[in-house]
Amino acid sequence: MQLGWLQTFVSVYRTGSFTKAARDLDITQPAVTQQIRGLESELGRPLFDRTPQGAVPTVEGEALAHDIEESINDLNVAIGRHFSTDASNRPLRLGGPAEVMAVRVMPSIANLITAGMDVRVSLGESSDLLADLKGGHLDIVVSTIRPRCRGIDERPLADEEFVLIASPQVAANLPAGGLAIDGSRALEKVPLISYAESLPIIRGYWQAIFGCAPPASPAVVVPDLRAVIATVTAAAGISVVPSYLCTGEIGTGALVPLLEPEEPPINTFYLATRSGALAEPRLASLHAHLLAHATTWK
Repeated sequence: MQLGWLQTFVSVYRTGSFTKAARDLDITQPAVTQQIRGLESELGRPLFDRTPQGAVPTVEGEALAHDIEESINDLNVAIGRHFSTDASNRPLRLGGPAEVMAVRVMPSIANLITAGMDVRVSLGESSDLLADLKGGHLDIVVSTIRPRCRGIDERPLADEEFVLIASPQVAANLPAGGLAIDGSRALEKVPLISYAESLPIIRGYWQAIFGCAPPASPAVVVPDLRAVIATVTAAAGISVVPSYLCTGEIGTGALVPLLEPEEPPINTFYLATRSGALAEPRLASLHAHLLAHATTWK
């Protein structure tokens, strides 16, 4: 059995697509199809169901991926670490959530860029970016979740505080002192604007401050916190967002915090790299630079 077939299998499994796997592996899509067919013929079982939504692993495919994915990723990382060509000349590959990258990270590394550092940025959910990091497709990730897998090193980068916000118009229509008296019940009829259907940020705030779960579903879901803030500013409803994203709007009075708890809920950003990757001087410089500048993020 060819090792390349297993590497291709893991890439298809990770991306959920023959086309995306071909792009990641820098080969043609027919080559990916041929290798997967070869592997399926060798094993005597189908590994993927081809659907309009992409490549869905079969039960056997899921089991195989579970057993070999980490080993294949570790092997690729080891080979890349010792035998990649011109690694010192290629751009550094940096990943993170869109909002923190736009507002915090990119301004922080502007002087490195003007000094000659080439950077390619990927935006997305932390779980996906960490998978790309482990697979060797990214060099460093700013993550909203703490990495907990072998082969990935992490350092706490910065904390973000969360604030419950509304426009002045919406805030004026709430019962005077209602939050202090009734807690979250005072907000039950106000539309919630959320980053995701599962209310991840809002749910954490409600549990920490009110000791209960938020309403079952949001009125609006928009997967960009800057768009959430714009929607709340337009008086469509209320939301919970990181305070650093809305300091300007709060400063001008376009938004008001509905509560100012002594200890607002927080989340920690982590700076993640593959184990041993900081031996590369440019990556070590970027890593140290971000850690140093994160101390000034307010």
